[in-house]
Order: sequence, then structure tokens, then C-alpha cells
Amino acid sequence: MENFSIEELTFETTNKIRKYLKKLVYMGGSDLHIKANSIIRARINGDIVPFSGEVISKDEALILAKELLRSRFKELVEYKDVDLVYIYDENTRFRVNIFFQMDGVSAVFRTIPVKIKSIDELMLPASIHKLTQIPRGLVLVTGVTGSGKSTTLAAIIDEINKNRREHIITIEDPVEFVHKDKKCIVNQRSLGQDTISFSRALRSALREDPDIILVGEMRDLETIEMALHAAETGHLVFSTLHTLDVKETINRVISMFPSEEQNRIRIVLASVLEAVVSQRLVKRKDEGRIAAVELMFKTKRIETMIEEGREIEITDAIEEGKIYGMQTFDQALLDLYKKGLIDEEEAMNNATSRADMKLKIEGFSDKTVNAKDNFVGESDSDVIDLKI
Repeated sequence: MENFSIEELTFETTNKIRKYLKKLVYMGGSDLHIKANSIIRARINGDIVPFSGEVISKDEALILAKELLRSRFKELVEYKDVDLVYIYDENTRFRVNIFFQMDGVSAVFRTIPVKIKSIDELMLPASIHKLTQIPRGLVLVTGVTGSGKSTTLAAIIDEINKNRREHIITIEDPVEFVHKDKKCIVNQRSLGQDTISFSRALRSALREDPDIILVGEMRDLETIEMALHAAETGHLVFSTLHTLDVKETINRVISMFPSEEQNRIRIVLASVLEAVVSQRLVKRKDEGRIAAVELMFKTKRIETMIEEGREIEITDAIEEGKIYGMQTFDQALLDLYKKGLIDEEEAMNNATSRADMKLKIEGFSDKTVNAKDNFVGESDSDVIDLKI
């Protein structure tokens, strides 16, 4: 299968797919799905929708893989899936994963915005700005695949790049957002192309005079251990995990280690963990999606809870920590609802407890009605006084 000449490729299939990529960008979609023996589909505003009635044959899907990968096609044959970045033009790039499945080859193209949006443009909580001022420690950005973790991290790194004079090293799979040197030096390394593994690149980074290290994903024990060590030795480390909320994030990091190591890791994590940002994308009332963010900053209370294995209490500590800029998912959802950005059903569907969220929304609605009634009463009184 891998024996072919690059000179034989006509790139007709790639040119066909480019039309759909252009349409995806025009419609503001996030992903284009190509599957052998199936129609082309796209994710628009969070939903998978048919993008055309055209079926991509098994042979076409295989040819597309050869055209995109060229000399790297042997990697697909050997490992059965490959990541790459596809440059459509100078303003448009896609992160691509090509993989084998039962019917042949599939590919998913994820849009990568060239312009890095700011924290405010993304409508993230204002307290996210505090993350750009942390001198050292570990900051984790978590959420399911496609929840905007990379976009949030890019905004944070970009703000640091504009305001601090430091050395930033990023280790990603692959590099998505490209950061040009501003006040900082930014060295970006892509897995496969510039390094063979996160852990190796992280170990190497510690000898490259870094101030800030971004690890695309803490996906194995060695990488987690190296990231904790980097934070312990005075660096600021950003990374991501595929976890749903703050409580699960802390549990996941600790549970990755053997049981006899977990007490030690608890103490280390409690010491270096400065913040956790957990996010979910929810549908806006108008169009598009917005991030609902659970946000934890380290306090002495939370540090003690992590040390003592009392993660179950952390959600309550976050809820009571608004003075520090913290918020739970439910507080974030209620805030988005109050601002008129999401509707009641979307808030309840994404809440930790649907019933509790309904009570909070009803309580807010009652207060709003009462406030309007009081205002109308005062206005009527003023009008009467003027007439007299």
C-alpha cells in the first residue's frame, strides 16, 4: 500500500476537498469530516451536519491521505493514524488527523484561527488575566476534545508575550497557533517534526533557559512527573488534560501515579498547582458557542484540601471563592444566562444539577420581576408629582 511515487499524485482529490474547507471557514464551522464510502459532513455550531451529497469513495479517501502526507504516508501505514497541519493559504490553517477505520481512511480537519483572539475577545472570565501574571507553578486548562483549550491557552500565552520579557517554549502535537516574538522569545516545537515525545522535549526544555513552558498535553506518567518537576524548580508550566472539572483534574493527576507514590504527589501538586481552568462550549442564544468556565485559584484552604485528599470539598471552596476570581460551572452558566447569552434550557442541560439550576434561574427571574415592579412604581409616583 505504501509503495507509490509522489510524482504520480495529481492532487485532484485535495483540490476537491479544498472547496469544502473554504465553505467550512465561510460558515464558521469548526471541523470537516471525510470518511471513506460516506458523504462529507461538518460541525457547525456544535452539531454534525451533512455538507454535501457527494460520497467519497474508499479509493479517493486513500488518495487524499497520500496527497496530504506524501513521504509521511508510511507513518499512517505503520501507526494507523497521523497528525499534521494543513496550510490552506496564508490566513487559513487546519489541524488534521488521518486514520484508518473499518471502511478505509477517514480524516478530520479542525480549523486553526490565524488571528489569536484575546482573553476579552473570547469573553472568558476577567480573572483569567491573573494567569498571565503568575511567576511560577503549574496551570492546567482542561475539558473534552473540542472545548477550546488550545484557544484559551493561545490567548494567555499571547498576553504574556505582549507584557513580559521572558523565554517561552511550547511543545505541541502539532503546533496550532503560531506565536511571533514580541517582548518574549517564543520557541515552538512540534511532536514528530521537532521532537519525538513530550517528555523528551520537556526534559530538554529545562536546559534551554526557559521561564515559561507550555506542554500541549500531559498524556503519560513521565510527562506529568517532568511537568511537576519543572514547576517545582521555579518555572511557569501550562498544560492540558481531558478532564471535565477541577475535582476530576486533581484526582486524575494523582491517580496516574502508583499508590505508594500518591501521598508524595499530593504534597507536590498542592504546592505547585496555581490554577485550574475547566471549560465546556455551550450554544449561544444568537449563534455560535461560548465557553462556560470553572475556575480555581490556589488558596491556603484549597492547598490543604489537596494535601489531605479532600477533593470532594473543592467545588464548595470554589463556589465560596468569588472574591479570588473563582467560579463553578453552575455559577458560570447562571452568569451567561443572566447576561442573555444562553437560554434557560442550555443552562440546565449543562448544569451539574438540572434541578438546582432551575431553582437558581427561577430565583433570578423573580428578583428581576420585583425590581421592574419597584422601578415602575417609583416612575409612576414621579409622574404624579410632576402633574401636581
